[in-house]
Amino acid sequence: MGGGNGQKAATARARNQAKTDAEKGGGGGKDGMQKRQAQMDLKCSVCMQCFPTTQLKAAQAHAENKHPKSDFATCFPMAQA
Repeated sequence: MGGGNGQKAATARARNQAKTDAEKGGGGGKDGMQKRQAQMDLKCSVCMQCFPTTQLKAAQAHAENKHPKSDFATCFPMAQA
């Protein structure tokens, strides 16, 4: 009769559960709501479209494509640091 791997499986399950609990924090529900909501700090002063602060390249492309007569500094003065 061969022995089972029940103990190994239970240990691995417990270890994986502990690892996922430690990494949790940005999950669903109210716990991760702040992480899911990006700060929309870049706002085009011409058309008032908002962009997250992490999307600087998208804001630059927006200024070039949607407002070719204006430059990036005119559209997004808050991005110039």
